[in-house]
Amino acid sequence: MKLTRITVLILIALTLIQPVFAQSDDPLAIVMTADGPIMPPMLEYFKRGIETAEQRDAEVLVIQLNTPGGSVETMLEMIQAMRASKVPVVVYVSPNDAIAGSAGALITMAGHASAMAPKTAIGAASPIDSSGADIESTLETKVKEILKARARSLVEDRGTKAIQLAEAMIDDAKAVTAKEALEAGLIDFISDDTEDLLQSLNGFTVQMEDSRHTFKTENIRTQELDISFIEQLLLLLTDPNIAFLLLAIGVQAVLIEISSPGGWVAGFIGAVCLTLAIYGMGVLSINWFGVIFLLIAFVLFILDIKAPTHGALTTAGVASFIIGALVLFNSPGTPQFQRVSVPLVVGMGVFLGLLTFTVLMFAIRAQRVPIRIGVESMLGKTGTAKTFSNEAGQVQVGSELWSAEKAAESESIGKGDFIEVVEVRGLRLIVKKK
Repeated sequence: MKLTRITVLILIALTLIQPVFAQSDDPLAIVMTADGPIMPPMLEYFKRGIETAEQRDAEVLVIQLNTPGGSVETMLEMIQAMRASKVPVVVYVSPNDAIAGSAGALITMAGHASAMAPKTAIGAASPIDSSGADIESTLETKVKEILKARARSLVEDRGTKAIQLAEAMIDDAKAVTAKEALEAGLIDFISDDTEDLLQSLNGFTVQMEDSRHTFKTENIRTQELDISFIEQLLLLLTDPNIAFLLLAIGVQAVLIEISSPGGWVAGFIGAVCLTLAIYGMGVLSINWFGVIFLLIAFVLFILDIKAPTHGALTTAGVASFIIGALVLFNSPGTPQFQRVSVPLVVGMGVFLGLLTFTVLMFAIRAQRVPIRIGVESMLGKTGTAKTFSNEAGQVQVGSELWSAEKAAESESIGKGDFIEVVEVRGLRLIVKKK
């Protein structure tokens, strides 16, 4: 009986394992989709894709690229990882209407093979500095020469036209169509889709780091490698509009916590939002001078809580906030894909001001509400004298009966007279005739 059970388990295991061995006979293509700016989270996605392709002994790693550009430092690390890959990396600019702009152009050149969809573009690879502005004079020359040398090393086997086009992309921000790139030899194929690309690759030979590789893509199977949730979240945080919204929400939440201390929800939300915003701003090309205006706006919002002329400082804070956000994200020379929406900045600034003013009004109203409990709440209340003789007696205030004494400045009080509380001494009220 025991032997029978073992035999059944072995048969089940062989049944489950067999398809795996059967599938492994066909070559495998790992397909990634890199859509968005070239930022550190995208680099992690690239590295994970290369590691996955190597672990699964894939025939080819296809990177479907659509990017306006991004960080030069991140681009260089991507190129280094791609060229060191043990699995051939093919960069495919797709779908139609996609672009391989700026840093994306050099990443396309770095592929062991490269292709583009028919209606795509590549180029405009002139470098900019960390604040998004054009690089000036000697520094500009140095950076461009370094990038041109890197580009030449990537396309030196593609001929003179390809080298000239690659240099023009860096020197003159030149951009070309897929057809023009193919005619210059900058890319290898124009493919309608990934399946068409894989068919074109069959029998095509590329130079790897230490050997030549001929693709065998007949009957190849494909497997998608999607960007992970964490990578997608980090990439989302590098969106200037998201970073700005987190900054605005964080500032407002902290202001609410300061104006109404004692809770923790607003302060916690504010701290989380500001932390995420700082991460995004640390990756983006921004002008940190704008932070000065944002700090001024923050100080003005806080001061308006204590100022006698409520509203004036809030208005000035809104103006400073809008200016600071535009200087921070939209300085001259910043790439368009890294700019924050101006209507979003103005709208959020006005909303921030209105919300701050509303919270301020509630705080002021709460300060002006009469005290309803304790000894202080008795002052000014009125009642009726129940018994009163020799300047003392009992009075009824509301539904309570109190011992009372006549105030020095009061007229004589008799039974049934209306009285007003002017002072509280222990458990006795000092009253005057009303």
